[in-house]
Amino acid sequence: MKVKAVLWAVTLFAGMMMFVACAGQKGPAELALKSAEEAINATRAEAEKYVPDQMAGLDSALAAVKEKLAKGEYKAVVTEAQSLAAQAKKVLDAAMAKKDELKKNWEELSQGIPGMLAAIQGKVDRLSKSIKLPADLSAEKFEQAKASFAGVKEEWTKALENFKTGNFAEAVSMANSVKAKATETMGLLGITTASAGTKT
Repeated sequence: MKVKAVLWAVTLFAGMMMFVACAGQKGPAELALKSAEEAINATRAEAEKYVPDQMAGLDSALAAVKEKLAKGEYKAVVTEAQSLAAQAKKVLDAAMAKKDELKKNWEELSQGIPGMLAAIQGKVDRLSKSIKLPADLSAEKFEQAKASFAGVKEEWTKALENFKTGNFAEAVSMANSVKAKATETMGLLGITTASAGTKT
């Protein structure tokens, strides 16, 4: 629906430029600005999530056009508002591309992390039942690994929750953090990446 709204605004401008015989009138300028603002607002929800810098640029440009309207620069308002509507579509396209990229990153991370966590859990369980720890693993290092692992599991749970609620950027950021911390914990416990596998 958002894409259709932006496309509608761009199409409206094309018709407007043919309809307005005199771009120096206030009415056409106000209509142009309104349509540009509607296109930008239709873009806002996705753009603020995935391309916030580009969204901020749109807002700044919109504010500048509003100032020109207040100054009576109606011809410039019509021209620049038309450009803003087209730019809004580009920003929305960029946001959707970023969203798809994040979902792909998540898919890759979510395939490997469960196997890493399972490997760590299995090693912790086995060592906890052992009478004696391996020579290269001190009791202090083992406790450090267990504490780290508890934090990793908690963070992974939050990452999953973020993904389920559509907060893909935060989910991927947390998943990358989980992967890095899990890798470090595996190192403490002497687990190789190969031995972890990709089991869920």
